[in-house]
Amino acid sequence: MSYDPPLAGMQILDASTGPMTAVGRLFADLGAEVTVVRLQGVTDDATVGPYVDDVAIGTAINRHGMPEVEVDPSNPEGRARFTEMLADADILIESTRPGSRAEAVLAVRALRAEHPDLVILSISDFGRDSEFRTWQATGPVLHALSSELSRSGIPGREPLVPPADLPYQVAAAQAAVMTLSVFLDRLRTGEGDLIDFSVLDGAMQALDPPFGSAGSASAGVAVSAQQRDWNAEKQRYPIIACKDGHVRICILSKRQWHGMFALMGSPEEFADPSYDKLGKRFHSPHLLEAIERFCADKTRADLEARCQAHGVPAAAVLTLSEALNAEHFTARGFFHDAELAPGVVAPMPAGVSEIDGHRASAQNSPTTRSPRPAEAPLLASRPRRGQGLPLEGIRVLDLGVIVVGADTARLFGDLGADVVKIEHSAHMDGLRIGRPTAMTQPFAAGHRNKRSIGIDLRVEEGRELAHRLVAQSDVVLTNYKPGVAEALGMDYATLHRINPDIVVVDSSAFGPTGPWAKRLGYGPLVRAAVGFTNLWTYPGEPDTFCDTVTVYPDHVAARIGTLSALALLLRRERTGEGGSASISQAEVMLSHLAADIAADALQRGGHTSTATTPDAPWGLYRTEGDDHWVAITVRDDADRSALAGVVGHSAGQPTSLDDAVRVWAAQRSHMDAMTELQSAGVPAGAVLHAHEVPGWAYYEQRRTFREELHPHASEPFMMENVQIHCDHVPDPPLGQAPLLGRHRRGAPRSRRCRHRFPAGTRRAGEPRAGGRRLDVTGVPAPIS
Repeated sequence: MSYDPPLAGMQILDASTGPMTAVGRLFADLGAEVTVVRLQGVTDDATVGPYVDDVAIGTAINRHGMPEVEVDPSNPEGRARFTEMLADADILIESTRPGSRAEAVLAVRALRAEHPDLVILSISDFGRDSEFRTWQATGPVLHALSSELSRSGIPGREPLVPPADLPYQVAAAQAAVMTLSVFLDRLRTGEGDLIDFSVLDGAMQALDPPFGSAGSASAGVAVSAQQRDWNAEKQRYPIIACKDGHVRICILSKRQWHGMFALMGSPEEFADPSYDKLGKRFHSPHLLEAIERFCADKTRADLEARCQAHGVPAAAVLTLSEALNAEHFTARGFFHDAELAPGVVAPMPAGVSEIDGHRASAQNSPTTRSPRPAEAPLLASRPRRGQGLPLEGIRVLDLGVIVVGADTARLFGDLGADVVKIEHSAHMDGLRIGRPTAMTQPFAAGHRNKRSIGIDLRVEEGRELAHRLVAQSDVVLTNYKPGVAEALGMDYATLHRINPDIVVVDSSAFGPTGPWAKRLGYGPLVRAAVGFTNLWTYPGEPDTFCDTVTVYPDHVAARIGTLSALALLLRRERTGEGGSASISQAEVMLSHLAADIAADALQRGGHTSTATTPDAPWGLYRTEGDDHWVAITVRDDADRSALAGVVGHSAGQPTSLDDAVRVWAAQRSHMDAMTELQSAGVPAGAVLHAHEVPGWAYYEQRRTFREELHPHASEPFMMENVQIHCDHVPDPPLGQAPLLGRHRRGAPRSRRCRHRFPAGTRRAGEPRAGGRRLDVTGVPAPIS
């Protein structure tokens, strides 16, 4: 079957610069025609490294294959040309700095009025609607203010900044999802919108959210309750030394423990049935010591093979170079050579989604131009609930599990879709920790705005019931190991015969094909296998692996899955046919390292690195209080001069500026240090602990969180709130995460539940709320 890119015909003007040009790359790889627009007096020259032969590799990858035009909007001819381009465009992306002359010249509010059907993605570090609008960010600052940094590193030492520029990479995926959902609704309503997108919001939501879903090994403990405890975390996803390096072994379920027990020769000291419990194993240092002794004389490859044969999830801790040369990634063909600049040829990703079995890459797009999407006839025929949410009328069947499964469907529910979670008491979602009649924060965060029914897909009657739902649905989401969906009759080929309109998205650790496709895989194992764990260490200390708490790449992989589904829904409006998408979590992660991979390949090929290391402070500085830090990042001479003025340092002093900053920071709180530096224009961020996040004024003004008391929980949960800041989309609905089978016919109604909303909460058809508790039921009708 020939490849039909899902976003073919869509016209996007991209006037953004810097790391968020990654948004345009995602759209281009899905088939959109992205034109880079350089507006004189508006577009700055921010680029993304590393720099090789004076080429900004990150920017070159993000812009590869895109036409570029220059327009001067200050003269009548240029303004007329830009107006004509906007009239032919579906989406405009811009990233002018709030408060700058460029922002005033572009005047997106005026553009919005002149082109009411245009969807505008307006990107800034801290958004444009709060008192923090002129603050500036860098990767470490975003890590700090999202709270992710407070969980990274060895206690007593400075927090460890993760590898790659992850905050921008994950925020780009969040921005793309929100923009495409608004555009899909625009085809139904004819009305565009202006999205005020904050990179900090995107980083907080899609990297390692403090109040989102946590992994299985959290044992029901929310990320917000976790602190840096390196020794304890080594128990969760242990990394064990072996003959030729390290392996990571994840023993989470009872079945996996029995496999490990047999592999070790069934040692009598661990034969007690109490070891079937996750908590018992976590709190047994003697067990970890025994596993370490078992692994010590074996190679990584041997341990991988033995563990996989016994059903024990395991992966070698590879270097990035070892991962790239592994047979799996070679067979998958994830990288292809591209000329990033004249004479500069380097590997770059071939797209992070597979659509209908084809790589979703701009390189695979046909040369013939598709018609511009003009309407959404299928979506327009679906009834809306009057909530003003962009995905109303779409029904999604959620067969996903753990974090990726939870978040992919939860995004649909937050944006108005009718999401039905299918599970069975014999195989409950791994996030349902403890009693089935109780609710945990990780499950509540990942499964709000969903309904739940119990269906056993292993029996014919269950499959028939599920297929009846497929016939009435638009999207099916799974993240089974490859082969499982086929065994359950829920694969795309089967479902397409039932409903040709259906869109099916599957997510797996290593993708649907290749030597590692059927490996047992969790996020920590994927991080180990692609070289990420090996990179997440303190400089010069190769054994200080610090990626144990994070749930990356689960949340961002969910965004890529949601984006692919939305793209296929958009194509369905054009063709009347559904489609399938496959997401490899490993490849999502490698795409975030793409610039470093390309730069390394070029340097090994004889090209010259032209990177310069600024002689300026860049890192974490201790402040007043226990384990309180501030990230301070100096990008250029202007930042350096501003920082020197704040701390009172002059060039003639015997101490260095860095030493002066350490003394200055130690005399202030992390919040005061941040505020003083940002007021002077220096990018700085307090390393927030999770409990500090909801009360910070920025998040309050952005309505980022809300508190809700679930009828089956003893304490209120803090939850994410706003997903899209734009004129027409209200805050997410208030549907509580369901108990198992809650919405089957004849199931009892839930008790009433309460929510506490931040000031300014927007609900469709209501005046703005004011930080009060509201009684709601929010329970949809049973499924028929």
